[in-house]
Amino acid sequence: MAEKAIKQSVFLWEGSDKRGVKVKGESQGSTPAMVKAELRKRGIAPKKVRKKSTLFSSTKGKKITSRDIAIFSRQLATMMSSGVPLVQAFEIIGRGHDNPRMQELLMTIKNDVESGNPLAESLAKHPLQFDELFCNLVRAGEHAGILENLLHKIATYKEKTEAIKAKIKKALFYPTAVIVVAGIVTAILLIFVVPQFEELFSGFGASLPAFTQMVIGLSRFMQDWWFAVLAGTIAIIYGFIQLKQRSTKFGHFLDKMALKIPIVGPILNKAAIARYSRTLSTMFAAGVPLVEAMDSVAGATGNIVYSDAILRIRDEVSTGRQLNLSMKDAGLFPNMVIQMVAIGEESGALDDMLAKVADFYEDEVDNAVDSLSSLLEPLIMAVLGVLVGGLVIAMYLPIFKLGQVV
Repeated sequence: MAEKAIKQSVFLWEGSDKRGVKVKGESQGSTPAMVKAELRKRGIAPKKVRKKSTLFSSTKGKKITSRDIAIFSRQLATMMSSGVPLVQAFEIIGRGHDNPRMQELLMTIKNDVESGNPLAESLAKHPLQFDELFCNLVRAGEHAGILENLLHKIATYKEKTEAIKAKIKKALFYPTAVIVVAGIVTAILLIFVVPQFEELFSGFGASLPAFTQMVIGLSRFMQDWWFAVLAGTIAIIYGFIQLKQRSTKFGHFLDKMALKIPIVGPILNKAAIARYSRTLSTMFAAGVPLVEAMDSVAGATGNIVYSDAILRIRDEVSTGRQLNLSMKDAGLFPNMVIQMVAIGEESGALDDMLAKVADFYEDEVDNAVDSLSSLLEPLIMAVLGVLVGGLVIAMYLPIFKLGQVV
C-alpha cells in the first residue's frame, strides 16, 4: 500500500458531467488511464487528462507549519458541524488558502478521499504534516462514527499545543536575545571604537592600566581575527545542531540539563506536563485504549526525559498497574497531578481530570513566561550596561590617571 501511494501522481483533468456541464479538477492516480476510469465511475466523461507539473510545486509558497495544520483542523471541524460534506469542506478550505503548498496538500487529500479512501489513511500519506497522533484520532473517529466530534477535539488539542509552543519559544527567546545583542554590541565596540582610543593613548608616553591594556589586546585580536571568530561561532552552532539531531545520547543530555536550568527549567517541566495531560486526555476521550495512547503521548511531550518516563509508565500500565502509581514512581509529576489522575481513575472520568490538569499547567506556563519576560527586560539592560560601561571605564582610566599626575 505504501509503495503504491508513492507511485501515485496528481493529474489535471477536464470533462463533462451527466448533464453535459463542463467540469475540471485534480485527481490522484498512477496513470492517466486509471484517472479516466475513476472519473467515468463518478459519471464524468473525461476529455483531457494530463499529469500536473511538479517542477515548481515543491518550492512555491511558504513552508507548511504546525500552525497551518491547527487552523485547518478548526476550519474542517467547523464546516462538518455546519453540515458541509467532507470532500466539499476540503475543496472550500483548499481553494481559500493563501499558501500554494497548503492548497496542493489539501487538494491531494481531497482527491484521495474522493476516490474512496478513509480520511485517516489519506492523512497518513503526509506524515510531515499529520503525525501519528493526528491520524490515530481521526481513525478512531471514523471507526466510532463520531468524526465530527473528534475533529473538534483535535482542533482544540492542536490550538492548545501550538499556544504552549509559542510560550516556550517566547521564554527561550529573551535569554538568547541577551547573548546575541551583548555579543554584537561588544564586537562593534572592540573593532571600531576602542582603536580610536588606542591612537589617542599612543601619544601619552606612559604605561596604561592593566584593565585598559587587556581591552586593547582584545580589540587587536578582534580586528585581526574577527572572521575566524565569526566562522568559529557559526561552526560551533552548526555542529551543535547536527550533534543534537544525530546523537540520541547528546539530545537526552541536553533535554535533561534544560529541565535543570534556573527559571527556564520549571517552565519546560510545566509545559511537558501540560502536553502530556492534554494529549492523553484527548486520546482517551476519543476511545483510544490507554496503553496504545501512551506511544503517541510520549512523542508529544517535547522532552526525551519525559518521553522515556512515559514509555516506562506504558509498560507498567500494560501489566495491569494503575496509571497514578506508575506516574508516582517516575518521579517527574507533582503530587497534585498524581492525585487528580487517581481521582479520575476511581471515578471513571480520567479524560476530564487530565483536561483540568492541562488547563491548570497551561495557565501556569502563561504566567511563568509573562513573569520571565518582566524579569529579563531589565536584565538585558543590566548586562548591556555592564559590558558597555566596562569598556568605557577601560578607555577612560588612562585619562583619569593622567589627570591625577598633572
